[in-house]
Amino acid sequence: MNMACPGCGGSFPPTDQPTHRYIGASPGCWAVYGQVLAREYEGQDYFAAQRWTVDAYAAQHPGVPSAQSVQSVAVHLIGLFLAIDRQLPSDKIIRAIKMAADHGNFHWLNPPSKIGTLAVLDILEAPNAAEHHRMVSDWARSVWASWSEHHATIRSWANAALS
Repeated sequence: MNMACPGCGGSFPPTDQPTHRYIGASPGCWAVYGQVLAREYEGQDYFAAQRWTVDAYAAQHPGVPSAQSVQSVAVHLIGLFLAIDRQLPSDKIIRAIKMAADHGNFHWLNPPSKIGTLAVLDILEAPNAAEHHRMVSDWARSVWASWSEHHATIRSWANAALS
């Protein structure tokens, strides 16, 4: 019997593998995320999608309110905003996320009932690097769009980090 992931809603075979301590993912989903990251780190053709993969995954799996999950969701949504709306390169996004994490005053954002139209399991099925990039972009955009109720707050956090 498969296990539903509390973040993305995907169905995964049960496993005794570990999961992340504050990202709200099932062990099976966390394992698939590890496979996708491994593909991105092993293949230069895939690596450019890595920043969007990390931000989309974390924002899609917010977990439950805690200091760590509040900060995680905030900085990864800031990353999506800067990538999608501002179209900043990864190096600038990484600097902004670091500034936000170091100085941000975040609060819990109530997650949408459904976060995104794609999930990490879809990304794993990409047959080549070009399709992987397209799917990661679509995934990240759908995750960002699903948090629309909080876009003004996220923009303000990002602007504070960039100032």
